[in-house]
Amino acid sequence: MAQGNGGVIGPVNDPNIQAEKVTQVTADGTFTTGALTTVLTEILVVGGGAGTVNCGSGGGGAGGYRTAACVTVSASTGYPITVGNGGSVAARPSGGGAGGNSVATFPSLPGGNLTSNGGGGGNYTVGSNGGSGGGTGSNCFANPGCNPGGTGNSPPTCPPQGNNGGAVQINQGGMSGGGGAGGAGGYANGANGPPGGSGTSNSITGSSVTYAGGGGGGGRGNGHHGGAGGPGGGGAGHNNPSAGNTAAQNGTANTGGGGGGGAAAHPGSGPTKSRTGANGGSGIVIIKEPEVKAAPGVWQMNTVYENVKDGNWTN
Repeated sequence: MAQGNGGVIGPVNDPNIQAEKVTQVTADGTFTTGALTTVLTEILVVGGGAGTVNCGSGGGGAGGYRTAACVTVSASTGYPITVGNGGSVAARPSGGGAGGNSVATFPSLPGGNLTSNGGGGGNYTVGSNGGSGGGTGSNCFANPGCNPGGTGNSPPTCPPQGNNGGAVQINQGGMSGGGGAGGAGGYANGANGPPGGSGTSNSITGSSVTYAGGGGGGGRGNGHHGGAGGPGGGGAGHNNPSAGNTAAQNGTANTGGGGGGGAAAHPGSGPTKSRTGANGGSGIVIIKEPEVKAAPGVWQMNTVYENVKDGNWTN
């Protein structure tokens, strides 16, 4: 029936409504905006976590973590997305594999994209640089000059995308890196592997989820435990045989968590007692579109004609 329409005589012109939508991208592809979307509420980009090596390895660094808000886009348009792979475990003397970069490409962003770099690999010497740095391994006990962990926030972003890897502390086991960083490999007195650094929580999906946790360091000597994985998908380090011989854990997929470090051989037991580290977890890109309501302010002439012809227009 004919009704008033906000001061305009004629049938009610119902608004178009597009519900709020959250899209989690877990593989390379194209993200297409909704038919009414012109601004993205938030974008979360997490790089891939790093892998580690065997024999007293520091934990793998987590992938970088970055967000952006109120990003201008065009409706019904495709935008390229890259999701970083998790880094692989490696054999000595190589370092653990770096995580892959995750990239959300939107031309309105500074530089045209939002990139979170993959984590730096954990090693039995110095951890590598990355979104978060890899942890230093137990071999640095004998080489005090190489005890720092890998550098995080590499390359630099503002705000920072990650933290440094953990460093070996002589005769004190090891210390974890900062939030999102890989843990160092434990060594010496009571040398259990230290935990990986804590990641960052975000509620873009509607519930709080933590991303980009660092991998725990591997246990140094026989009976020593691997460090716990950092909250946010970091994998735990390897326990040595008399501590249960539990394998290092991979970083959790689609969190950017670093892999757990490998345990070292018990002194005098030979290389056969070495235990390998683990792989990093893949990254993720999450995009939130707001609810949109759009009511046309002008009737199309063909719509007016059809309503008048059918007797549904108030004169």
